[in-house]
Amino acid sequence: VQLQASGGGLVQAGGSLRLSCQVSGGTFVQFGWFRQAPGKDREFVASITWTGIHPYYADSVKGRFTISSDNAKNTVYLQMNSLKPEDTAVHFCAADRYYSGNHSQADFGSWGQGTLVTVSS
Repeated sequence: VQLQASGGGLVQAGGSLRLSCQVSGGTFVQFGWFRQAPGKDREFVASITWTGIHPYYADSVKGRFTISSDNAKNTVYLQMNSLKPEDTAVHFCAADRYYSGNHSQADFGSWGQGTLVTVSS
């Protein structure tokens, strides 16, 4: 099982980035993105089912970020628009074989490595 996150980088405030999470070696039902800023706990960002339904967002990113899945490419995306300096964090993709409808770290059993997003003011 492998979740490979990519797409992070340095962007100015107001800019956009698209993160990708390539999934291989397993069958999953739900996917999520989490992030961890320096000195802070890891927090939920967004989640979606493999069929692309039930997208759910943290209040802090609602209206700016969009999560989506592409079954043909085995990839989950996080489109991030109107980025703010407070979005600066290592972003992680996560997955689970069951749909829980919950959004805590414990609801996701598989994790990829993080990709760093830095938003300058």
